[in-house]
Amino acid sequence: MFPVNLPNALTVVRIMLVPVLIVALLGNTPGGDVLAAVVFALASLTDFIDGYLARARDSITTFGKLMDPLADKLLIVAALISLVSLHRLAPWVAMVIITRELAVTVLRLGATQAGVVMSASFFGKVKTCLQIAAILSVIAVHGNPAWVQALLYVTVLVTVLSGLDYFFGLRKRIQQAEGAAAGGGQAGG
Repeated sequence: MFPVNLPNALTVVRIMLVPVLIVALLGNTPGGDVLAAVVFALASLTDFIDGYLARARDSITTFGKLMDPLADKLLIVAALISLVSLHRLAPWVAMVIITRELAVTVLRLGATQAGVVMSASFFGKVKTCLQIAAILSVIAVHGNPAWVQALLYVTVLVTVLSGLDYFFGLRKRIQQAEGAAAGGGQAGG
């Protein structure tokens, strides 16, 4: 059982909204795109609210640290794959974003095992906002207008750059941690 607090409950709600999003997008129901847009926007909003509440109320939990990023990835990946299957998004766009998200998740898990914690950077937060805006635009706007395409290209670029930023930032943090451990070992010996 997870610690019950409002941020964790919002994370669980976000996970539960993923199948609703998929059905709204892929089901042939009247108003499905409107419902999908509302569900995606609501789920994305819970991401911002739960993080804010966890920090403001000092209710950060291990469950939240693990499940919040997973809920974000599930939401983004489900939306991207659904939009590709509807031929509303180029598969390469989805693959670049999904690959970056999975790579950073694996790196984050490895870093945690090594005792290095990398919190979200400003660049990573901009990436998340752009991904949400781009996906919401593709869901809500039909016909591929030029501004939606431009938003997608900017999102892909920022996604890749933020992945590189994370990789090199993590590498630097690991080197610093190793240097501190080596320095501490020499001082104690």
